[in-house]
Amino acid sequence: MRWLLALCLFLLAGTAQAGPELRISITEGRIQNDFFRDGDIAAHLVAKSGDGARLVVAFPAGNSGVGLWFEEATNWSVSPAISGHRMALADGGVRRGIVAELASSAHHLTIKRALLGSVRVLRDYGYANPIPSSVEATPTIAGNKVIWERRRIDGDPGYYQALEVLNGRVGIDANGVVHLSADAPVRLRYTALTGERPLSPIPAAALLKPGAGTDPQLRQALTFLSYDEKLLAGSWQYNTYFGRDTLMSLRLLMPVLKPRAIEAGLSSVLLRLDANGEVAHEEDVGEFALLARAGEGEELSDAPRLDYKMVDDDFMLAPIMAHYLLETADGRRRARAFLARQGSDGTSFGALLARNLNYVATRARPFSADPVYSNLIGLHDGLTVGEWRDSQLGLGGDGRYPYDINAALVPAALQAADKLYASGLLQPYSGQRPADLDTMASVWQNQALRLFAVALSRQDASDRLGRFVAAGQWAAPVDAKETAFYALALDQAGKTIPVMHSDIGFALLFTQPREAELAAALSSTMQPFPKGLLSSAGMFVANPAYAEPPRYAVFDRSRYHGTVIWSWHQAMMLAGVDRQLLRRDLSKATVSLLRDARARLRKAIADGRALRGSELWSWTINADRIVAVPFGQGAGDETESNAAQLWSTASLNQ
Repeated sequence: MRWLLALCLFLLAGTAQAGPELRISITEGRIQNDFFRDGDIAAHLVAKSGDGARLVVAFPAGNSGVGLWFEEATNWSVSPAISGHRMALADGGVRRGIVAELASSAHHLTIKRALLGSVRVLRDYGYANPIPSSVEATPTIAGNKVIWERRRIDGDPGYYQALEVLNGRVGIDANGVVHLSADAPVRLRYTALTGERPLSPIPAAALLKPGAGTDPQLRQALTFLSYDEKLLAGSWQYNTYFGRDTLMSLRLLMPVLKPRAIEAGLSSVLLRLDANGEVAHEEDVGEFALLARAGEGEELSDAPRLDYKMVDDDFMLAPIMAHYLLETADGRRRARAFLARQGSDGTSFGALLARNLNYVATRARPFSADPVYSNLIGLHDGLTVGEWRDSQLGLGGDGRYPYDINAALVPAALQAADKLYASGLLQPYSGQRPADLDTMASVWQNQALRLFAVALSRQDASDRLGRFVAAGQWAAPVDAKETAFYALALDQAGKTIPVMHSDIGFALLFTQPREAELAAALSSTMQPFPKGLLSSAGMFVANPAYAEPPRYAVFDRSRYHGTVIWSWHQAMMLAGVDRQLLRRDLSKATVSLLRDARARLRKAIADGRALRGSELWSWTINADRIVAVPFGQGAGDETESNAAQLWSTASLNQ
């Protein structure tokens, strides 16, 4: 009996000590990020210290979240013992989330704002946008605990957050403001819950092949963002589907991903195509979908609302699908079964893919017939965004025809469509193969790129770099030489926007540029900043040194798509260089150029490794050296970087 009792106690102790599937902490500057996933619970706690102190918990379920903003500056310390928690409601509903313990450096804290609902609403508050009155919740006090909770606006279980002061008091003043106080630094227990439907997590063991990178932070970030329904773009701000992010992440990670993850991502894109075959950019889900419909006087429904304002993703699907189905062993083996799958309306994946290929051909035909700039693929009318540089000034504010779409993605999509039709895989779904795909691809490959060419004499390059230095954008004089590169975009009149950029990575990864084009793309960009894009913090995605002075501020290091580093663009550039090195038609000089670019890139990536999993990062000068710093925590930074970003896990393939 004593032996049996001891065994039971041992087993119970083992159960109690078993940890969650995923728990990881990432600190970037003043922000501590704690990720937790276990079964049907997934949550990301964001604790921001200093001025603008806040606590946010974001949930992949329904892209929902809760948040608290504080009047006082304080420094947070988060206990690693975060645990999952479930709350059963009287009507059978369930809220899921986490309980965490935190210590503040302050003896008194004042709640400036408390919000519960969609992450999109929390983001809006951060951008000083108005908040719908329907999402407000009145705090209630229960002993030393303050609680905010409410139902979703359609009556579903809704959201809950509570702060329990472990060593002090809670009070509400005459104005309804909540105060927390203690005789010592305040210690808190924070409970954050959502009633949104949980997603179906892809287990870590089902994500990556044995040869994938071993970086534990990147592996766990990828795990947190991976679900059978969709791959999430990034946390905390983008905990839902984004078409472009999904496609590029799949392409960069495909050599090390298992089929379940690849097909989860591809399925999510196919199932969200519109009737024309356009790829959906983003989705409104959960309460944000309800709020949008309520604002437009529609019947309440939380069915996802999709937007199609982006253009680049429409031309990404074909080359990435072709790469999987035709060029990988897993894809070739599973291709016919994958294309035979059906959506809820009975439409096969093969028919959906053919729909997109038809859209690509239709959009590309005008330029093929008359290759002038006005027939290039431009942004949608009335918008200043349409590709991955999707901040309002990402293309300078006046960019209309982006380099990446026209010089790389359109010809790549046409070539991929031709290969997919030639494979016979689409025969059951698409009917006749368009006869002009190969011809159109050739015209685009030969004619589009020349429209973006920028060539500067030594004197012109010297003058432009001199103005850049004189304007205080760089501290030391720069020796210039004759320079050639490709413009970031063309404006409405077809004039080049002469900003050097990393979008040449798209051309390297998806097309086969001629040798002269490779030289123009790499010889200048793989130089140290400000002559090129490389620095000891990483590779910049833009460099305005050769542009007009008004563009300096538009593309500086405080801008989301300015002189900053994006992890996935470094990975794309490196993958593109490696792809070009597989060619057998290049001269020794070009191969040498590619190898030199590869070595320089790998050094830049290693130099900026500290923030490798972040969405992006900026830089500062320390002892005459460019040093990486978190983006979004400096004065004037345009927005805040996510600590876990799907496409930033691409280094697992390098």
